[in-house]
Amino acid sequence: MLRWPLRIGAGALVLAVAYLGVTFVQVFQASRHDGAERAQAIVVFGAAQYNGTPSPVLRARLDHAAKLYQRGYADRLVVTGGRLPEDRFSEATASARYLRSKGVPDSSILREVQGRTSWESLVSTARFLKQRGVTDVVLVSDGFHSARIGAMASELGLKAHTSPTTTSPITGSETLPYLGKETLAVAAGRVLGFRRVSNAGQNVASG
Repeated sequence: MLRWPLRIGAGALVLAVAYLGVTFVQVFQASRHDGAERAQAIVVFGAAQYNGTPSPVLRARLDHAAKLYQRGYADRLVVTGGRLPEDRFSEATASARYLRSKGVPDSSILREVQGRTSWESLVSTARFLKQRGVTDVVLVSDGFHSARIGAMASELGLKAHTSPTTTSPITGSETLPYLGKETLAVAAGRVLGFRRVSNAGQNVASG
């Protein structure tokens, strides 16, 4: 009598492992693919900043975004990321200051300063970009992030092209934990929806 439940359970486990394996491959492939195309805006995902100075991770993303802008991939840049209570500057503010130092005019920079997570930042960004008639974007972050931010953008009605930085200080074997985390996030988001997964994560963090 117990054989069928055991077989069903074993089959479900095999399918789950296979699904995660396929998702990992897709996350890895996306991390190495530059899909930059001419678009309406370049969106840079935030990372840590220190008293207004971008961290090495954030600086690598901004350098890549600035090159895309200078090469004419889009006429405007969106920098994202809020701030912690003890911070003087938001990630977006630090990013905008850095981009200006790289020759990007302030009139070409839009700021999203509320988001505490990638999902929150992208929701807010999608909202004000759509108000401007912008739906075609290039997303810039670290490579391991590409699959998830591309999928989130699609869920929010954006046409997204991911273009990961190639100068991130997170390289080689250091990327493996990030790839694993992103694999789980993408796998869950595809099944449950990224909004629901994000909300669940925030409830756990605040619980």
